[in-house]
Amino acid sequence: MTLVSDKMDHVTEDGIRRLVDAFYAKVRADAELGPVFENKIKDNWPHHLEKMYAFWSSVMLTTGRYKGNPMMKHMAIPGMRPDLFTQWLALFDETCRELCGEPIRAAFMEKAERIAESLKIAVFYRPDRPWPPQASTNAT
Repeated sequence: MTLVSDKMDHVTEDGIRRLVDAFYAKVRADAELGPVFENKIKDNWPHHLEKMYAFWSSVMLTTGRYKGNPMMKHMAIPGMRPDLFTQWLALFDETCRELCGEPIRAAFMEKAERIAESLKIAVFYRPDRPWPPQASTNAT
């Protein structure tokens, strides 16, 4: 008996859609990330997912489909915390492991880790505070 894997062995627009859909289903169900995303996106999930398809198409396939400013979008999210990027990456990696062959998972994760770090720095870095942000019970 031969088992055929349905994991992505190369990046396609369809594969990106499947990955984005599966990932954001996990995000919405997550106890920490879900409320933050729901508060910002509300009932506009179809539009958000279309933006994310275009974003990952631009990142992974260099299509140039994404037209937007992710830095500004993330700076305007109420309830955003540095540790949420770690959870975001964990869910993204989990989804990639489920849907992608190892080389494709690694390629997505290399990009995702760089993007997450860039966004975290843009949103939270302050020259007068330690970096990376220290865990604190005080909101600053």
